[in-house]
Amino acid sequence: MATIAPKKRTGASRERTATHEGFLRHNNLFWGKLSAALALGLLALYIWVPLPGTHFGSSWLGYALGTVGALLILWLTMLGMRKRAITPGRWSLKAWTSAHVYLGLCLTVIGTLHSGFHFGWNVHTLAWGLMLLVIASGIFGIWIYATAPRALSANRFDDEGAITEKQMIEALRSLDRQIHDAAQPLDPQSAALVNMSLEQDPFAGSFWNRITGNYPKCATRHAAAELRRMRAYKPRVADDPVDKVDALLTRKEAMLGRMRRHLKIKSWLQAWLYVHVPVTFALIAALSAHIVSVFFYW
Repeated sequence: MATIAPKKRTGASRERTATHEGFLRHNNLFWGKLSAALALGLLALYIWVPLPGTHFGSSWLGYALGTVGALLILWLTMLGMRKRAITPGRWSLKAWTSAHVYLGLCLTVIGTLHSGFHFGWNVHTLAWGLMLLVIASGIFGIWIYATAPRALSANRFDDEGAITEKQMIEALRSLDRQIHDAAQPLDPQSAALVNMSLEQDPFAGSFWNRITGNYPKCATRHAAAELRRMRAYKPRVADDPVDKVDALLTRKEAMLGRMRRHLKIKSWLQAWLYVHVPVTFALIAALSAHIVSVFFYW
């Protein structure tokens, strides 16, 4: 039966012109410069303005920093709602995201100065610690968004052009059909190994498997290794069907590796939010407890 050669994929060229301005450099780093100036100004006030040495948070500057910090935290949480409204101009989503990042970093200075560097096992320090955890997870998210798209793009390209996630899945299905047909002349033991590869869901596994890209129980890898081991003890013959199956399993391994890298990068784009968002809600709860305890019990 004649086989139809697959069409060569066409896709975007690797050569691209870097004209895109990211949210970190938006408007010539306006929000970064403003946040840095604000942090330096607050540090100068803390150092040179005479204030009480204890219970700094109850001084006029302490209350001012606490109020600004609390309002800033609430404003920062609005980015999720802001993403639903796409508008151009000064308050575009890119500008809002840039402000979110740099003012969020400035919050480390505001929150720490508000504490007056007095920490303990209490709800006040808990709120401060959760704030730092939210900011740290946000920094990790920035790194992911800065590196993952480039890695996704690099993983999509090969000598035949670009390949989409859907095309990767179609290629795997096509290889499975070819492996099934090529494995028909095999002996029962070899055929059983091949069937393990065909029957296993190649993407089944834990969340840890997905974000690490490590699938130690991959049946395709096991089948290919066992077939090579078994063949090493047998005399070579012309037109050995094992050779064809081995070549197809090797191609499937390569495509599986590519698809799993693709899913790994996509998972990292989402995984950091599983920390950032829940801890943000915990921060708001701790902040509320901090405010109530200050005004009613301090």
